[in-house]
Amino acid sequence: MKYYRYVRWMFLALGLAAVIGLTVMNVYSLHALHENEVQNSVEKQKRQLLEYTNQVRSRFRYPVRSLWQLDMEELGASLVSPSDVSKDLLLIIDETIRDGLFSDIYLSTPDCTPCDRHGDPIWHYQKEIGKFATTTSYNRLVSDGLAITRTRMSALVQDYRWSTRVIFETHNSMTVTLINPDSREVVAYLLFVIDQDYLVTSYLGPKLAETFGTGEEAGIIVWLHDWTKNEVLATTAPEVTYSYQKVDFIQNFPDLLNNWNLKATFTANPAIAASRASLNRNLFVLGAAMLLLTGAFIFMFFTAQRERSLAQRQALFLANVTHELKTPLAVISAAGENLSDGRVTDPARLKSYGSHIFNESLRLRTMIDRLLDVARYNTKNIRIRKIQTSLPDFLRDYLKIKNSYLESYDVTVHLAADDSVPDIEADPSDLQSILDNLIDNAVKYSPDEKYVGIRIRNGGTYVELGIEDRGVGIPKELQKYIFEKFFRVEDALTAHTRGHGLGLSIVQDLAVRNDATVSVNSAPGKGSVFTIRFPKYETPETEHRAPIPTSNSRKEQEPEHVS
Repeated sequence: MKYYRYVRWMFLALGLAAVIGLTVMNVYSLHALHENEVQNSVEKQKRQLLEYTNQVRSRFRYPVRSLWQLDMEELGASLVSPSDVSKDLLLIIDETIRDGLFSDIYLSTPDCTPCDRHGDPIWHYQKEIGKFATTTSYNRLVSDGLAITRTRMSALVQDYRWSTRVIFETHNSMTVTLINPDSREVVAYLLFVIDQDYLVTSYLGPKLAETFGTGEEAGIIVWLHDWTKNEVLATTAPEVTYSYQKVDFIQNFPDLLNNWNLKATFTANPAIAASRASLNRNLFVLGAAMLLLTGAFIFMFFTAQRERSLAQRQALFLANVTHELKTPLAVISAAGENLSDGRVTDPARLKSYGSHIFNESLRLRTMIDRLLDVARYNTKNIRIRKIQTSLPDFLRDYLKIKNSYLESYDVTVHLAADDSVPDIEADPSDLQSILDNLIDNAVKYSPDEKYVGIRIRNGGTYVELGIEDRGVGIPKELQKYIFEKFFRVEDALTAHTRGHGLGLSIVQDLAVRNDATVSVNSAPGKGSVFTIRFPKYETPETEHRAPIPTSNSRKEQEPEHVS
């Protein structure tokens, strides 16, 4: 039996561990799904940043797509004077200068050295007339761009297989080197001066807003940043102050705008917000389900424990009842057999045998009445007859009837009542059963001083009936169980006291049926006080008084003790 109890606790622990384990796994899965959604959103935004820089690169390289189709040998032969430039090149340059991205276009031949201190003349495109003209009036940005390109191409030209090569001088200029791939010689240098105001204000800034949206609700904040000057050139959220600590990702421009890059911070976009809301809902439902399952496991386990304990007490009760029923039956059977055989002829012995049969039959009848009472109290459809009752008068009459029983056990009874106690409304039969059980318990469980103190007090809206004894008492930790059916407080002082654990459960059932409450105050070795609070009687139009109990309503003989 002990091993079986350990097995049940083990299975409860395993069940709870399974519920908790499944819950943890589901929480992990939900968090993983949410993190995956966040990561997918971030990766998508990173791809948008890369696509944005590639689109900018494509915009800059637009003129190159036409330049590489030119016949470089023929173009080189035409670059004798500005007026000899081929019409195909002029068409490409004219289309490019009208774009607005470039403010000026310069052309330099390989033998021209604009970077020396004398400053050789180069050709400047005049967009008003659509032709090149020689000029020596150009700024340092132009000479720096051409110098950087000439230096790099001197190392690349012999191994280069294409007809054009684009080299940027940060965000200032873009130089396209025109190359004859057959002779591996540079034909010319075309330098495009970048219009920075147009680039930032009219192209990069609006394209940022168009690509990524504006404000924090877009899910990403992007700053176009000049990292050499630590200056924000454009942003999708002007209301958010730039800080390097806020940056989650940096995207550089490929092969251009070397001093500029895109810095981004990822915020909660609608998709992430919806995923987080879904995560919170699922976690709430999962938590509620776990609590429900855990509570159900624990409830079923302890309910099974309680039912098992009740079944054990019922089995013990049936064993005790069977034994106690057999005892009077055996006495009656033996006495009856002796009388029927005619072996007893002495009048004194005949009277003794008759007395034994009568007393045992009364005892048997009392036990049967108690069992029938239990069955009757468990029936929900019993109709009770509550009438107006004066509790002090009822108690005085009851004690007169109970007097012989109390005297036989040498019980000291003390009755005290307040001066003005209002009437109560109760069923007289139920009230008498309550008194029988409580007083019988007080007598049976008082091995030394048999004392019954009865106190009736006016509680205002209720009438309080207290029944005190000076018996063995009840441990505090067991007091919550004493009103359960078949429960008995088993110890050395009560082990040999007859009882089936029904009396106090009957008291509580009868109290509830009469709208009353019952409580106990007890300590081991100091006796017990049972308190019943009856609601005060509300006077109706027609009044009925409770009848005085008679010896016919309840037997004077010693009742079967139940506790």
